[in-house]
Amino acid sequence: MPDPKALANPAALTRWLDAHAPEIGAEPLEIGFLHGGTSNVILTIDRGGAPAVLRRPPPVAPPNSEKAMMREARLLTALGGSDVPHPRLYGMCSDPGLIGAPFYVMARIDGWAPELGERGCSYPALFDRAERRREMGFAMVDALASLARVDPDAIGLSDFGKPGNFLERQVDRWLGQLAAYPLRYPAYTPRALPGIEEVAAWLRTHLPADQRRGIVHGDFGPPNILFDPAPPTRVRAIIDWELATIGDPLFDLALLLCNLCDAAEPEAIPPAAYFDPTDFPTRQEMIARYAALTGRDMGGFDYYLVLAQFRMACILEYKVAAAAGRRAEAGAMAIFPDMVINLMRQAHTMVRCQAG
Repeated sequence: MPDPKALANPAALTRWLDAHAPEIGAEPLEIGFLHGGTSNVILTIDRGGAPAVLRRPPPVAPPNSEKAMMREARLLTALGGSDVPHPRLYGMCSDPGLIGAPFYVMARIDGWAPELGERGCSYPALFDRAERRREMGFAMVDALASLARVDPDAIGLSDFGKPGNFLERQVDRWLGQLAAYPLRYPAYTPRALPGIEEVAAWLRTHLPADQRRGIVHGDFGPPNILFDPAPPTRVRAIIDWELATIGDPLFDLALLLCNLCDAAEPEAIPPAAYFDPTDFPTRQEMIARYAALTGRDMGGFDYYLVLAQFRMACILEYKVAAAAGRRAEAGAMAIFPDMVINLMRQAHTMVRCQAG
């Protein structure tokens, strides 16, 4: 584990906190290591007041990580005052000279997130029971509905994403990413994904008439949500907004509902689900609740489910590509080859059903 002080420059950070985040206290700065990954590092910040965390890129940062962090900080700032559950942002610094990288400081939320492992999500003892998982499903859809009700233009995010045509751009974007894997990973041999051409053509020619413009989280699911530590199950904060953009909010709902069971077959777990949906509400129950909270017409929602599965398959194929020729990674990546195939197969089956 790296020395957290080496990632924060305590003297310079203390001066910055005095000026920009007095709410967290004025005692001598204590820094701890909370989390480290390939895209960001999270440090705990303690000065005797409100608990806080500092987020910054790692010393060897991937391309565009600094830009992604500053976008995330801007979004959290804009959400202040809304009823969207999110961490409060105390301040951000785009100057890499202060502590060695751009960073932002936000509130540390007292909550828990499901832990994602090879067998899906695991939950604390108090929440690992049927009634709590059912509450969890509805709590997540309530949080998504609150995000969907936010007008991005009204909170200064009119230029946060590319203007317009969000759904129209999706197919080419993800096919382009899929085509790039052989160049990035020379040992990878492209695989034939079942029905991908038919799914792509259907998505291009069946765009929903009732598209809406709103904030899209882009990676919404249990691991990116902090829940209240005491029952009943409530969302304290949606976290990890790095993929957020402006688009159609139904896309986030589809990313979540791909994992849930259909009311017609409530015991049939989707083969590509990354968490066990047993005891969660069905897709139809979640759709009905979302519609009641947002007033959205959900008649064309199957389009978003197909798109979400297509997109996830294209993205997760990079796991297969990255593991090619690397025996050390083969075990950790073992679940992804079948998951990608199952995602595309589900999307293809839905398209075939729509056709007739």
